[in-house]
Amino acid sequence: MVRVAGMGSRLVRGTAIGCGVAALVGGGVGFAVGEPVTPKDILPARALPADLCARIGDVANLLPKASSGPVTMTQSGTSTVSCTAAASGQKIRAYTSASLKVTITAYGGLDAGAGNAPFSPTQVAERTFSRSTMTKYEEARPYPTKVSRTASGLAGESWAVHTLVQRADIVVQVDYKANPVDADTAQKAALALADRAIWESKQ
Repeated sequence: MVRVAGMGSRLVRGTAIGCGVAALVGGGVGFAVGEPVTPKDILPARALPADLCARIGDVANLLPKASSGPVTMTQSGTSTVSCTAAASGQKIRAYTSASLKVTITAYGGLDAGAGNAPFSPTQVAERTFSRSTMTKYEEARPYPTKVSRTASGLAGESWAVHTLVQRADIVVQVDYKANPVDADTAQKAALALADRAIWESKQ
């Protein structure tokens, strides 16, 4: 009986290890035994909240004070959602013009070719992020981040700031242009918006 129990124990351990390996390699197990890829093996992009831009919140402090109330960005799209806002005010001292666009993309999986496990949504998002030509942001951040910023105007009083942030299957790009604005201030605002969009994209 002791031997049987020992064999059973080893069998249970072996099964557990096998399951652990299967979990690590994901969909690749089927291909190891010759099973072809089917459409159901490729995970679709998840739907983003229909009120995602409203969830991100008021962006009035990033725009000319053209109105006394809060400003909610206009939303369009489904698996890729675009949130936009823009205003100008020649008599306003804070900003004379500004435009803001936040693009949130939920990636689905992709076929990786014959004999290969399909790419997961997170792998596709990571590839998109890594291929961006923006400069990697080296300071401490909760998510992988890239930035670029371009000055315009004689004194560099106008800036276009672009940020790219990736978390799991979500990639967020923020494009913010303002005049006049300090570059560091604009960049901090763009990063804060990207983080907010990442958080609010969770269903």
